[in-house]
Amino acid sequence: MTEQQPHEENVRRSAGRIHAACRGLAPKIAIILGSGLGGLAAKIDDAVVLNYGDLPGFPILTVAGHAGQLIVGKLDGVPVVVLNGRKHFYETSDSYPLKTMIRAVHTAGVATLFLSNAAGSLRPHIGVSQLMLITDHINFLGLNPLVGPNDDTFGPRFFPVADAWDPNLRARMKQVAAQQGITLHEGVYVAFRGPSFETPAEIRMAQSWGGDAVGMSSVPDCLIARHCGMKVVGVSCITNMGAGLSDEKLSHAHTLENAAKGAAAFERLVSAAVKVL
Repeated sequence: MTEQQPHEENVRRSAGRIHAACRGLAPKIAIILGSGLGGLAAKIDDAVVLNYGDLPGFPILTVAGHAGQLIVGKLDGVPVVVLNGRKHFYETSDSYPLKTMIRAVHTAGVATLFLSNAAGSLRPHIGVSQLMLITDHINFLGLNPLVGPNDDTFGPRFFPVADAWDPNLRARMKQVAAQQGITLHEGVYVAFRGPSFETPAEIRMAQSWGGDAVGMSSVPDCLIARHCGMKVVGVSCITNMGAGLSDEKLSHAHTLENAAKGAAAFERLVSAAVKVL
């Protein structure tokens, strides 16, 4: 049996369990919650909670701020799947758990993936605890989760990513933010692998490339989702300025603390956005 065959079986079995948890609901959007943003999960009504450990092939999480639970229910009346936590590529070189997670929700009927993350700002006007709509990305992880034999069951060998972050969904997000009175910056997200924070020289490099925020996630998620035909939209919660741009002492605890400060606006934005995405 090849590596792909157990992966396909894990996707099928996990999708079946997700479908059963929906109890007749037909959620079309899944939301991945980044570091410190898990509070949105508590706002899901009529929730059915599945632990990642009970879903075949799903990641086992190790980082604080990532609960490792899939929640099916309604957010402000809209059926959703919430993925409370993700596996980062500073924890592993194995892309299959993340691929299983995203492909399983897609197989269960989800068409749109809403990505969120905690990120460092590269621009003075994008302040700590503010939100940034991702317009594009730069993959500086040193890897692509789709390297290796192509999973033909899920998507083609080669696929375009010129519209990786869906322009129509971005336009709707901007409208929702304006209606809610929420400041929503726009910018390019640069993904480093981590787990160390970036050096001041790396921050200057990312700025020179046209980056606006920097983090350690979301780009692999986006690529996996686009490969299987899902639409993707994403928001970064700014938790710090990039190294060398302020006197902050960077740490994961600092990230979680400042994500919590931006969580109220994030939750309000997402709760309104799911009605139009």
